[in-house]
Amino acid sequence: MTDSFEKQFAGKNILVTGGAGSIGSEIVRQLLKYNPKTVRVFDSDENGLFNLQQELCKHQNVRFLLGDVREKERVKKAMENIDIVFHAAALKHVPSCEYNPFEAIKTNINGTQNVVEAALEEEVEKFINISTDKAANPISTMGATKLLAEKLVVSANYYKGNRRTILSSVRFGNVIGSRGSVLQVFKQQIRNGGPVTITNSDMTRFIMSINQAVNLIFKATEMAIGGEVFILKMPVLRLKDLYEVVVEEYAPRYNIDKNKIKIENVGLRAGERVHEHLMREEEALSALETENMFIILPQVQIPDLDDKPYIYPNARKTAVKNYSTKNERVLNKEEIKKMLSEEKLLD
Repeated sequence: MTDSFEKQFAGKNILVTGGAGSIGSEIVRQLLKYNPKTVRVFDSDENGLFNLQQELCKHQNVRFLLGDVREKERVKKAMENIDIVFHAAALKHVPSCEYNPFEAIKTNINGTQNVVEAALEEEVEKFINISTDKAANPISTMGATKLLAEKLVVSANYYKGNRRTILSSVRFGNVIGSRGSVLQVFKQQIRNGGPVTITNSDMTRFIMSINQAVNLIFKATEMAIGGEVFILKMPVLRLKDLYEVVVEEYAPRYNIDKNKIKIENVGLRAGERVHEHLMREEEALSALETENMFIILPQVQIPDLDDKPYIYPNARKTAVKNYSTKNERVLNKEEIKKMLSEEKLLD
């Protein structure tokens, strides 16, 4: 795998939007292993850029660019001479998007279109959009804006004309350990002595580590032909089980009796649901699967692909009808603890 990623990224100029965020910054760190010519980190978070710059100060091939994907002219300047784009810039918190939908539209939809258009004008080689399970059959503003962002990326393959750019998306579940994730929230609440808040005891979520997320992004970059949505097959956990594992692990560290930490059911927040989806039934009709992922093929016709069909190693038409946490086996507490330990998330 390392050799193939080296071949993909060595000597390339790469742009990472949202590059100071949890996913974006890990993309940057991992890319530096494969000898890119330049990695441009583009973000509106000045403090996040500063912190990442301090961390990566020994790397001479990283550039830190302050800017917002909402500003097309700024995006165009950042895109000059770029070969590969990883578009991770987004508003990602469901409640904040629900109460500020106009801001979600400006970043997740208009911002994505700005990055897509700049990539086409520059004729980059590959464009990978980072999406979310909330985009599958969305009920939230965040999910709806991310679904439309996926649609913008798919359709760009249709209207790009003779440009060489290949544009695809990667759809994630919950990235455990990322900034603002439920794991971090639980830890802080335990440190404060509780209570630990859970929206619904039966809530289930797809879960993946940051390393798994970045590996999927890089693998999708290799495989992309144009217009696909790549989905990693991933485990499912119940949030109440995660809470119990984290309490058992962290309460003693803070000299707190785990039995005294109360759990508070606060109910679903705006835009949330109990069980999550990564692929809806209609998408499954045009999806392939490999051992490790699903590949949703575009439903729009892309003329350039008439002579270059969607062929992937070991892929077959999927028999899955609806990839949902409600239909998948849930990890037990020992499996959750093992996963967290292996990813060094219990340190």
